Amino acid sequence: MSTHSHAHDDHHGHDHGDGASHGTFNSYLIGFILSVILTAIPFWLVMDGVLDSKMATAAFVVALGVVQIIVHMVYFLHMNTKSEGGWNMLALIFTLVIVVIAVSGSLWVMYHMNINMMPKMDHEMIQNFG
Repeated sequence: MSTHSHAHDDHHGHDHGDGASHGTFNSYLIGFILSVILTAIPFWLVMDGVLDSKMATAAFVVALGVVQIIVHMVYFLHMNTKSEGGWNMLALIFTLVIVVIAVSGSLWVMYHMNINMMPKMDHEMIQNFG
């Protein structure tokens, strides 16, 4: 009779207790199907010229891109409020805040540099240079 015990046999489910899921075939399949749909719709919008306005088309493409980023984070990176005790989500939110500050600040500075530093040129002035 063997008295050898395997203490790690109780952990066949690989549950680490941190709330992070490892994904199932169905969750990966759902993520893949959503990703394909969220790629095909913008392609169709642009290639067929469905919307009259280029700005509306660009807005839809950007919005669907943001949705696709969320789908990837949830279905492929398994990010949720429970994973790593919520630290993954907190790190993501912090990163997004820093990116928004950096991008909006850069655009604001470039806009004001263009307005305040570039000389005003009218059509007649441009013709005189040629």
